[in-house]
Amino acid sequence: MTAHFDARETREQAAREADLFARLPEVLRAAMAAPAYAERLKGVDPAAVTSRAALAGLPVLRKSELPALHKASAPFGGFVAGAPGSFARLFTSPGPIFEPEGRQADPWRGARALFAAGFRPDDIVLNTFSYHLTPGGFIFDASARALGCAVIPAGPGNTEQQFELIEAYRPVGYSGTPDFLKILLDAAASAGRDISSIKRGLVSGAAFPPSLQAEIKARGIDAYQAFGTADLGLIAFETEAREGMVVNEDLILEIVKPGTGDPVAPGDVGEIVVTSLDPHHPWIRLALGDLTAALPGTSPCGRTNMRIKGWMGRADQTTKIKGMFVRPEQVAEIGKRHSALGRLRLVVTRQGETDAMTLKAETTAASEALREEIAGTLRAVTKLGGTVELVGPGALPNDGKVIADER
Repeated sequence: MTAHFDARETREQAAREADLFARLPEVLRAAMAAPAYAERLKGVDPAAVTSRAALAGLPVLRKSELPALHKASAPFGGFVAGAPGSFARLFTSPGPIFEPEGRQADPWRGARALFAAGFRPDDIVLNTFSYHLTPGGFIFDASARALGCAVIPAGPGNTEQQFELIEAYRPVGYSGTPDFLKILLDAAASAGRDISSIKRGLVSGAAFPPSLQAEIKARGIDAYQAFGTADLGLIAFETEAREGMVVNEDLILEIVKPGTGDPVAPGDVGEIVVTSLDPHHPWIRLALGDLTAALPGTSPCGRTNMRIKGWMGRADQTTKIKGMFVRPEQVAEIGKRHSALGRLRLVVTRQGETDAMTLKAETTAASEALREEIAGTLRAVTKLGGTVELVGPGALPNDGKVIADER
């Protein structure tokens, strides 16, 4: 595979950034027509938000907040200006979170992810994501049809009927979780059914460890990973280079310090924050709660957009210590109050039968006076006492973990 979905994938990154931020002000204006965004972005001049630095000054909207917001102002929490009937389909995800599907072609931006995985027009695709109320099945269905593929809307489960469909239609492609692909392969082998027509796959929704990747490959299927959500569709996808995931077009992806909206240093692990450029249903700095890190340079496959390492865990590390919740944003606040500090990690343990916490802080200016100042700030911010350990730069792992609960 050497071709690309379109010329946009290989344009200079500077040209892409210029295009995204030239379009962003109009998207912000559209967002602010919705009451919840109007309140959150009060005082913001959309015309002034034309750079990553300016965007980073806007508040984040945490996905974890959406269930309560949607309940308080059904169905979309006041973040959508259009009427529900102006969309094509209306879904729900656990929470509940309510998600609309746009009427445009490829509303979930998945066609180029399928193309990168080797899918082509006129391919037949077995889609095993669920079609019931949640958007997963429709995300991959719409994406495949936008690419020009025919889709078997199989959904998960019922392997016997799946075998009948596969043997009759001979699909070349699979979309679904990697776990269900293995279930299909194992069940077909046990039952003596022929599903050898499937040669490539786009998998998502579950871990795809190297051991399972190798097993699927050995069984004749070239499977690629995609990272997406029910809110945004496909956010990033693997290519034949197999070096991280390329961020999708028409999205602005930031990586921020967990619990904040502040961008991390290049290469550091942080929380994924996404801004989409769909005026009908814009997302402005939606913090997903998932961790990743950016890869330097561009992909050997020729696609020039930002690359991420993929899913690296959850950013929501809130924990309860001595009956009180301590959150990543509180740890970030301690760092803001002491400019001499670098990376921070709050380690929670048990000493005897009591919770204990130690704040480990990187610094080049270690002193007893600084340690005591930080200990005072730790108590003031968390309302809990703890010890402070000053360590040198680079001593703490670059894994995005701000609170490490080791109890």
